[in-house]
Amino acid sequence: MTVPAAIPATPNNPTRPQVRIVIVGHVDHGKSTLVGRLLHETGSLPDGKLEMLKAVSARRGMPFEWSFLLDALQTERDQGITIDTTQIRFRTRSREVVLIDAPGHAEFLRNMITGASQADGALLIVDALEGVRDQTRRHGYLLHLLGVKQVAVVVNKMDRVDFSAARFDEIRDEISAHLTGLGVAPLAVIPISARDGDGVATSSLRIRWYDGPTVVEALDLLEPARPPEQLALRLPVQAIYKFDDRRIVAGRIESGRLSSGDEIVIMPAGKIAKIKSVESWPVTPLKGEQTAGRSVGITLDRELFIERGDIIAHVGSAPRDTRRIHARIFWLHDKPLGKGDQILVRLGPRESRASVVAIEKAVDPGELSSVETASIARNHVGEIDIALAQPIAADAYAANPRIGRLVIEVNGRIAGGGLVLSVDAGQRAVPVDIVPVESALRPDERSARYHHHGAVVWLTGLPASGKSTLARALERSLFSRGGSPILLDGDTLRAGLNRDLGFSPRDRSENIRRLAEVATHLAKNGHIAIVAAVSPSRGDRAVARQIADTAFREIHVATPADICESRDPKGHYAKARAGGLPAFTGIGNDYEPPLDCELVIDTSTSSIAEAAAAIEHLLVTSGVLFDEVIDLAANI
Repeated sequence: MTVPAAIPATPNNPTRPQVRIVIVGHVDHGKSTLVGRLLHETGSLPDGKLEMLKAVSARRGMPFEWSFLLDALQTERDQGITIDTTQIRFRTRSREVVLIDAPGHAEFLRNMITGASQADGALLIVDALEGVRDQTRRHGYLLHLLGVKQVAVVVNKMDRVDFSAARFDEIRDEISAHLTGLGVAPLAVIPISARDGDGVATSSLRIRWYDGPTVVEALDLLEPARPPEQLALRLPVQAIYKFDDRRIVAGRIESGRLSSGDEIVIMPAGKIAKIKSVESWPVTPLKGEQTAGRSVGITLDRELFIERGDIIAHVGSAPRDTRRIHARIFWLHDKPLGKGDQILVRLGPRESRASVVAIEKAVDPGELSSVETASIARNHVGEIDIALAQPIAADAYAANPRIGRLVIEVNGRIAGGGLVLSVDAGQRAVPVDIVPVESALRPDERSARYHHHGAVVWLTGLPASGKSTLARALERSLFSRGGSPILLDGDTLRAGLNRDLGFSPRDRSENIRRLAEVATHLAKNGHIAIVAAVSPSRGDRAVARQIADTAFREIHVATPADICESRDPKGHYAKARAGGLPAFTGIGNDYEPPLDCELVIDTSTSSIAEAAAAIEHLLVTSGVLFDEVIDLAANI
């Protein structure tokens, strides 16, 4: 094969903007070959590199391949596929380009998420002979998912179809329709032969019927993202070090800028301090303003408890602290993601256990089916609501792409990733220096008075199953024995605290979260909070359990549906049949019974007194009620 001479290197232009480009496509469509050719055509190869690779190829008895430039791992050379992401830097006449080569093989989509999540734009490769494949469509959808709006399509291997204009037009129309359907208008669709160089940096007679830009010219058309230093300050904490008598908080400035004397807030705790000094390595003070991309250490003017994953921001422009995130994700795990599933969510260095409380718009990106499903299958996409076990500081991707992306893990492996679309709108917009005030009474003082520890007794079941009646009986019984029970009825709270909430899945989830927060606060102060709420979603109840932690006791009032309907004191079932209730009512098939609760009770076969006694026995055996309380009651 004849290797053409490289074009002269472009002059150094310090004002040349940088763009980060991910190159994706189906396996064997020629990504690595194109990258190697781009490095050569832009004069970006080190002296002697090309000759060295030719010599290596000759020693191996194989023809020279441009992809050898990227195949840094021996396993990649042996298998002939790219299995990791590689970053390559080169210059065009008007751009500093950081090119991210991401894997195209179906098994390595999780690696592609890492690569594409860093990009301002993308080159999507299509083989002219094979055409648009399911994997190509998935890659297009994944670019959309990760917020990459600038895409140039490269139709490679035109030499395999004799540079047919008709074949190019067919592929161009198909891929353009696919991307446009995703809301991504392709910047250009370019016919090339990466192996021979046609259309990469210059056109050729073999594609004289094409009058659009070359690949290099298309890269110059891509707009760089807003410079990260112009965004609000975001410094995720990586570590805290002790030097002499100083505590140095270390991390990389992801966006914005900082300098000594700045007033900052540490999220999600909302604690405020001033930067006393800015340090670097070796440990010396840095003068002046430090901007995005710089790894720094800072000292503060006061001692504060700071953890890895906290976000440092300027007061007045901090991210939200939230336990609730709405995200669009791409799922990679073999097991479909369903409502109620437990996952680990990572946002930068912060991680939190979480539960999926709602799933919306779950579709197959390969088919772009409009049929939505209740779970997200492998290589499918969906929008989900996530409830976090711990509060976390987060920005929506649209507000700050630098920290608006998340990764999901299951059993220690990446299982998905995507964009933060929104955080809980109920959280405060501007953080304040909040210091929770502990009760003046110790837990042992309260337990000595009440003869029990604090607990959350959560009664769930169909409407008219007897939850409220049973809760009232339990409340009366515990109170008569000197305890401190407090009834939290779902309908009662909807008339007051939660009167602003409707009956959408998201509002129902928020209703349960608030119930759980109030009940947990009571339990921490020694009371037994008795919650009576349909709470039909298994995922919502899982969030309530996470909030209350070891204080939580779930009681399934499993009265059969026909018995509940015959009671029907509020007309729930009649209204549901008549269409008078919201679609998500917790009636019939909408109710998700517990799979692993502490106690199951059927009020159609047990009296209310017997059911209340069974709950009290559970509270004794699980260490909430003291044994002497029951003994005393037996002697009365």
